[in-house]
Amino acid sequence: MNPEKADYIRNWLFKANEDIAVIKQLASETPELFTGAICYHAQQAVEKYFKAFLVFHDIDFKKVHDLDYLLTLCIGIDRSDLEQIKLESLNDYGVSVRYPDDFFIFLFAEAMKYKALAEEIQSIILKKVTL
Repeated sequence: MNPEKADYIRNWLFKANEDIAVIKQLASETPELFTGAICYHAQQAVEKYFKAFLVFHDIDFKKVHDLDYLLTLCIGIDRSDLEQIKLESLNDYGVSVRYPDDFFIFLFAEAMKYKALAEEIQSIILKKVTL
């Protein structure tokens, strides 16, 4: 792997790990106050992990935030560990929590479920993307 590609992948992983760190910080304080932010950062982290995995495998992808699309591409490369991933409505949190037009309060249980999902995907991808 050339150094530029390795650096690009490291940057994707750095940004994804940063989202996970934000989730953990918010969850360690008063997570019931930050459910929307936790869901948002979970979506962002998962998107970045999927994109790092795709870049690692030299797969081109559209510039989208669609986790279902990205996961389908990832499964096309490696079914193990990824095929059982259930994103449910995580895809929606990349946009809906950012604007007051679609305002609603996320449930604490939902935020914790997506926190766990993001951490699970982090673990899977970090094992598969070796630099």
